[in-house]
Amino acid sequence: MNNLPPETRTDPDDETLPCGRLLSQVWADWEEGVHDDHTAQCAHCRLAVADLERLESRVRSLDSDPAQEPVDATYFIDRVMDVVRLELRPGQPLPLGEADEDLRIMENVAARALRRAAEEVPGVRAGSCRLGGTPVNVDLSVHVPLTTPDVPALAQEIRERVDATARERLGLHLGEINVRITDLVDDDAPPRSPRSPQSPHSPRSAQEGSAP
Repeated sequence: MNNLPPETRTDPDDETLPCGRLLSQVWADWEEGVHDDHTAQCAHCRLAVADLERLESRVRSLDSDPAQEPVDATYFIDRVMDVVRLELRPGQPLPLGEADEDLRIMENVAARALRRAAEEVPGVRAGSCRLGGTPVNVDLSVHVPLTTPDVPALAQEIRERVDATARERLGLHLGEINVRITDLVDDDAPPRSPRSPQSPHSPRSAQEGSAP
C-alpha cells in the first residue's frame, strides 16, 4: 500500500527524494513539527532532516555567541538558511563535454565552482547561483564593492571568470550568464547574503547582460 501523499509540485526546481517525497515538504514538516510514520521510518527523510537540523543549529549558535554584541540576528539567520537550503539540494544533472558524451555534473557542484570563480574578482561576494536550460544558462547574484568605478565592466569580468571556469575546469558549455548585482557594499562592512534582488542599492539587474 502506498502511504505517500500525492505530489503537488509547484516549483520546477524542487527536489524529490528517492522515497518519492519532495525535499521542500520534508523540511517544511520538520520546521512545523509535523510527524508521520513514513518520515519516522524513512532513511532518506531522516537524513534530509538531520542535514538541515545540523546546519540550522550551527547558524543559530551565532546568535548565542557571548563574544558578539547583542543584535537582532533574525534577518541574518533567515538569509543564511535560504542559502543553506539551496546548497542542500543536489539540483539537476547538467551535461558535460560534447553532445555524444554521457557525462553529467550535479547542479549544486557546478554552482559552487562558479561562485568561487566569481569571487576570484577582487571584492566580489557571490550568493545564489542557479543553472538550467539547454544550453545551460547561469543566474548569479553578487555583491560588489561600493568603490567600484565601473560596475558594468566588473559584471563583465565576473561573467568572463565564470565562463572560463565552466569551460576549462568543468567542461560545461554555458549559454547566457546573467549577473544580478544586488548591492554595493562597503569593504569594511560585515558580509550579508547577496541573494535578495530587492536591495535599493542594486544598480543593475540580471538583464544587465550575458555572455554567449
